[in-house]
Amino acid sequence: MSKTINADLCIIGAGSGGLSVAAGAAQLGRKVVLIEKGEMGGDCLNTGCIPSKALITAAARAHEMRNAEKFGIANVAPEVDFAAVMDHVAGVIDTIAPVDSQERFEGFGVTVLRERASFTGPRQVKAGLSIVNAKHFIIATGSTPFVPPINGLADTPHLTNESIFQNRLLPDHLIVIGGGPIGVELAQAHRRLGARVTIIEGATILNKDDPELVAILRKQLVHEGVEIIENAMVQSVAREPNGVSVTANDKTIEGSHLLVAVGRKASVDELNLEAAGVDYDRKGVKVDKRLRTSNKRIYAIGDVIGGRQFTHVAGYHASIIIRNILFKAPSANRDELAPWVTYAAPELAQTGVTEAQARTQNDGIKVVCWPFDENDRAQAERDTKGLVKAITDKNGKILGASIIGRHAGELIQPWSLAIANGLKINAFTNYIAPYPTRGEANKRAAGAWYTPTLFSGRTRKLVSFLSVFD
Repeated sequence: MSKTINADLCIIGAGSGGLSVAAGAAQLGRKVVLIEKGEMGGDCLNTGCIPSKALITAAARAHEMRNAEKFGIANVAPEVDFAAVMDHVAGVIDTIAPVDSQERFEGFGVTVLRERASFTGPRQVKAGLSIVNAKHFIIATGSTPFVPPINGLADTPHLTNESIFQNRLLPDHLIVIGGGPIGVELAQAHRRLGARVTIIEGATILNKDDPELVAILRKQLVHEGVEIIENAMVQSVAREPNGVSVTANDKTIEGSHLLVAVGRKASVDELNLEAAGVDYDRKGVKVDKRLRTSNKRIYAIGDVIGGRQFTHVAGYHASIIIRNILFKAPSANRDELAPWVTYAAPELAQTGVTEAQARTQNDGIKVVCWPFDENDRAQAERDTKGLVKAITDKNGKILGASIIGRHAGELIQPWSLAIANGLKINAFTNYIAPYPTRGEANKRAAGAWYTPTLFSGRTRKLVSFLSVFD
């Protein structure tokens, strides 16, 4: 027999966004139902951010062992036990999993249903044998890897980010279709762990980032032995006796494993959104600035609405939902504030607009840079690859920043803070940066904004004039 549950909020999807809304609403005394057909924690915990960073960290250790000579320590060829590396990845997931567990959320008072959800009306969802009626619904079903209709792919064994972390055999030759962040991160990690790797990209790798900075990362990837084939459209793939083959631009490449990393698609297929009166298209669920769908009682957050598909964006969306629904404080989504990071080595981070975007959107901009080879901490670490680039309007308002280098994901954060609060470049010159840190490069880049004026002939004349008052 079916069971009817009446709730204040019904959340579909237990990834980053859904869990954040559930925890907040339950702790504020609301009756919450959380529906999840798969693993608690969603893509980020199980098949995305966490396992990939754990793998990247293991790969970095192997790379450091091979390249210790510059510190006076003998280079050592690491003995990579790939199965043990994957045990490490699984162990990290297991360590974090209790934070996202069903038991923890039930402890908050959330009713958790581990079933597939389907709308049966504008204010009702069916999940297994349960019927849920709620005042508000939040669709937080995320996204899944997009598998393109490449000739032969359906009959050829291939991996996605959802299955690659289950692989316990180090590829002899990993072919990666797709040169976006996922493809680049996993390509470099596998190369550092001992696999031969080829990236095939239809345009240029990381083409949403600043090309000047991407060039630095591309050079490093090639230096480490990653083969990169750009502007190459894949025509077909095939199963081979010893693995797979990929034909692109009439050239065939054979490998042992194939990773498809060409993007993601919103997970909407099983929701029966038509019954709820919710509009959507191939990009995902359509929402307004307050993240409401065409049915104003139903909201959608995170990857399922398209846009910037990052865990931190989903978490940010959750805060907007809490304000809009529970505190009745109209709050607008500002995805343009969200930074993003490709966790390769060197890391590549972006916030606000890129230089190219700024030039098309503004009447006069100013671009300043500071290279890490002029940063003392980077010199001490023998890792000076990269730079900080800041973009402002002609009056000094910060429009964007791009950073490539070690810890770029950490270094980009004050620029995000500045953009979110409409600060000008002098905000960076007014604070004191500890020495020696890589963070000094942010301050030095800001200082470079004033250099032409500070050391101009006009300023020299002013200082000379003022000296008569000594």
